[in-house]
Amino acid sequence: MVHRIPLRFQLVALQLGIVLAVLTVVGAVTIRMQEQQLRDAYKGRLIGVAESVARLPSVINAFGTPSPAQTIQPIAEVIRQASNVTYVVVTDRNGVRQSHPHPAEIGRPVSTDPSVPLSGEIYVGTQTGTLGESWRVKVPIFDASGTVIGSASVGVLESTLAADLDEDMPQLFGWLLGAALLSSLGAMYVSKLVWRRIYKLEPEDIATLLETRDAMLHGLGEGLVAVDADGRIALVNDEARRLLGLAGDITGAPAEVSLEPAVHRLLSAGSATEELVLSGERLLLGKVNAATVDGREVGKVLILRDRTELHAVLRDRDGAVDVTHALRAQAHEFANKLHVISGLLELGKQDKAIEYLGRSHHDAVSAHRPLAPGITDHGVQALLIAKSTVCAERGIEIVVSPDSVCSPDSSGDVITVLGNLIDNAVDATGYDSTVAVRLAETPDGGRTIVVEDDGPGIPAAERAMVFEPGVTSKEAEGINSRGFGLALVQRVALRRGGRAEISSSALGGACFTVALRTKEAELQHQ
Repeated sequence: MVHRIPLRFQLVALQLGIVLAVLTVVGAVTIRMQEQQLRDAYKGRLIGVAESVARLPSVINAFGTPSPAQTIQPIAEVIRQASNVTYVVVTDRNGVRQSHPHPAEIGRPVSTDPSVPLSGEIYVGTQTGTLGESWRVKVPIFDASGTVIGSASVGVLESTLAADLDEDMPQLFGWLLGAALLSSLGAMYVSKLVWRRIYKLEPEDIATLLETRDAMLHGLGEGLVAVDADGRIALVNDEARRLLGLAGDITGAPAEVSLEPAVHRLLSAGSATEELVLSGERLLLGKVNAATVDGREVGKVLILRDRTELHAVLRDRDGAVDVTHALRAQAHEFANKLHVISGLLELGKQDKAIEYLGRSHHDAVSAHRPLAPGITDHGVQALLIAKSTVCAERGIEIVVSPDSVCSPDSSGDVITVLGNLIDNAVDATGYDSTVAVRLAETPDGGRTIVVEDDGPGIPAAERAMVFEPGVTSKEAEGINSRGFGLALVQRVALRRGGRAEISSSALGGACFTVALRTKEAELQHQ
């Protein structure tokens, strides 16, 4: 296995590399600027010396004598020594030297081009002469009429400039070394601080932890939604996406916008809150816990469990219990009838027994009269028979319109809607009541379901609220599982491109009308 360099050492090395690169660039730029400043300083001094020589009356007048060098050489040497320059050379209009630090060079032509100063311009630059490479200035010398009669050249050796620059280098390198040491200490402190902040873990360890966390979170059988302190989505696992019907990545988006109002309301309710919410057509049990770090709350975590199937099972169980009670009551009633028939036979009244038996058979046939012939969906048939049997024991009669039509529906939406509407109507009525059911189909395959009752009805002002999740007039016990039936009915209707409406019934109570469109009809409608 390849040995990996610890992260803190990598951070130190990286920061030191950056510091050294920066200091190298800074040092080079500083040296270059220092050299330029040194040259500019010498340039000003050289120009001042050259112009002072070129303007001296004694120098200008000497050019009118037979031997200018006898006058100019002593003056040039005095000025050279006083100004601490390498040389002061004066030439005539032909470029012949009239002064020089080496007297043997007097009377000889200059070794460099004198055309610039003799044309009346000032020359500044580096040239190589008899004394070596030097930084020099050449200025023209004018007579009283403004005619160029010669030039004055003043310079300092490049080696002298280099020596002056070298004098400043120890101080510069001292500052750079101090900066390097200070930066190294800072780099080590920062790397150690970062190492502690990431709990002394290496990048590979952090990556493994993140992969493990993601695998665990997305492998949970419960939905998990985490929001930060600002109400933005921090995490959504796969099960939560499925339960909430979320599409796309909503991480970082506001929870108020991304989640359904009921789910967001549960998140906003506070910690340790647990209740049922309806998301789409799913009934979910949600619980909110506070997310804390070092004792401070940094967000909230919503845990979702799917209770749709459990709710359906519990409803079926309640129906089965009601059927069991009804069958038990019918068994008692049948036993009572057998006792009556047995008593009549013992009394020798066979004709009365036969009459009683016929009347009982007629009542049984009337009690189990067939449903509307147009209802061919076996699931709907079974639902209506079960509901009729249970309600009969409670003194409630379910009347199915004889012209009702319901062909098989593989989606199960008709059973969902019809079962919830009948349960709602039965709960709203009492003993000796009637619930009317009518089923119809449209030419394009759509379904219409109408359920009426003779209960107290629903005031017009409250009809818009009954389809809201959790709205119920029944007393809640524990976690309220009521108030979701009608909300589910409306969502099924909306999904099928239809509608759910409430009106007053001719029986005196409420009338629920639900229209379901087929998928093909929905597409045509759009």
